[in-house]
Amino acid sequence: MSALNQIAVIGIGNVGAPLARRSRAAGYPVVVGARDVGAARDKFQGLDISVASPSEAAAGAGIVLLTVPATVAVATARALNLRHGTVLVDCTNPLRWDDGPVWTPPTEGSMTQALAAALPGVDVVKGFSHFGAEIHEDPRVGGMSADMFVAGDSVAAKARVLELATALGYRGLDAGPARNAALLENLAVLWTQLAGTGKGRQFAFKALDR
Repeated sequence: MSALNQIAVIGIGNVGAPLARRSRAAGYPVVVGARDVGAARDKFQGLDISVASPSEAAAGAGIVLLTVPATVAVATARALNLRHGTVLVDCTNPLRWDDGPVWTPPTEGSMTQALAAALPGVDVVKGFSHFGAEIHEDPRVGGMSADMFVAGDSVAAKARVLELATALGYRGLDAGPARNAALLENLAVLWTQLAGTGKGRQFAFKALDR
């Protein structure tokens, strides 16, 4: 695959780690960006996944998956020094906990819009954000592929993220422009609320056709 198909995953937590593993299993070259390179190498030992600093990982990638906490997402993304035309997938959700999950968006309206404002020339797409790590580990739920909604203003960038979603086992669906990223962040609130109040974590949302 060309460099455009190289995936950089920034962060190695409950979202980043399974996305890195699934991307590599799907045949994509994967570089993980982590502050603790040694710990990341131990985590991905034997998986043919490269490890580097965040900026080094992002430098050669066509798609960058940002999986760090929302509180540090903008600062982390700025430090990557992404080149013009890079597709940055915002996998974050601005939430706090107050007897349940509460949406706490930035002034721009969503984390996706905040990242786009901070990174002119970078194509920011919301995706891989509205379910827990269990679905990233295995997107087959009830015999069907979990729906993975994406939102962003670049049609071409969304098409690339939807292609990646399909390769990783999801059913990708275009959720519209970047302003709709706020809806997906609230969908994450709903998933978290249901998961913590008896539904359990082994479920995903599905748009069913009659």
